[in-house]
Amino acid sequence: MKNLDLDLLRTLVTIEKTNTFSEAASILCKTQSAITQQMQRLEAQLELPLFQKQGRLRVLTPQGQQLADYGRRLLAINDEALRTVGQKQMEGQIRFGAPLDVADTILPPILTHIARHAPKVRLEIRVDRSPFLMDALASGDIDLTISTRHDSGLNGFALRTSPTAWMCAADYVHNKRAPLPLILADERSIFRKIALQALEQTPLTWHINYLAPTLVGIKAAVRAGLGITARSVEFLGPDMRVMGESDGLPPLPPITYMLWSRKDTISPLTLHIYEMLKEHFEQTVSVAV
Repeated sequence: MKNLDLDLLRTLVTIEKTNTFSEAASILCKTQSAITQQMQRLEAQLELPLFQKQGRLRVLTPQGQQLADYGRRLLAINDEALRTVGQKQMEGQIRFGAPLDVADTILPPILTHIARHAPKVRLEIRVDRSPFLMDALASGDIDLTISTRHDSGLNGFALRTSPTAWMCAADYVHNKRAPLPLILADERSIFRKIALQALEQTPLTWHINYLAPTLVGIKAAVRAGLGITARSVEFLGPDMRVMGESDGLPPLPPITYMLWSRKDTISPLTLHIYEMLKEHFEQTVSVAV
């Protein structure tokens, strides 16, 4: 059984990422001829063409693209093993924040990844609304947080972009002639802002029928049939349904959940966990694409 050369795979993956042999050579600190020779060796090993001419460019063949996809995954495992095996495991406590609407969706895979790759790290979880979590991060009460809010003064990366939709109870009866009864969070809510901005672009009339300071209160009001609300799909439960343009409602923009840390963080543990999660999620997105 043949074994793939990880060094050759790293070169292939770099070429795929940069689209040119010359840029890959620069990144890998090799000459362009060395890059060419490496790819010739890889093609000879597989007895398959990995590149084809497209004008003046050389692009990946379908087999080359397939191998690059496998290469990314193999290199991720290789690099992770080199980082962790034989190294002193990180210990200590991380205070982690998450909005309630993603506590059952985005948060569990994050906690699983931390537990698997840093088993000696203790986790303290705070579930709250995004604005309060961002305040807690700024004040140093938590170390990392998931949030829908953006702050250029922080370090952050995207975890997931989710559709935003109008939602109501499954048995809710919508009256198009009556003002729209809204269920909203109080001020500093991104979803409140999204909903009202969308409605302001329409001739619809509405009134706030129920105002809640917590997501638990919003969910209870929706289930009770007191009106409709705008939330990400993570909020949707089996006793709810989505409303849309067929109901006369405007479309809503998607929302991105970010993981944030402070730029002035000096804790080696916090920095390690943040970088570990960033690398994991960037690789996950890359493989999915």
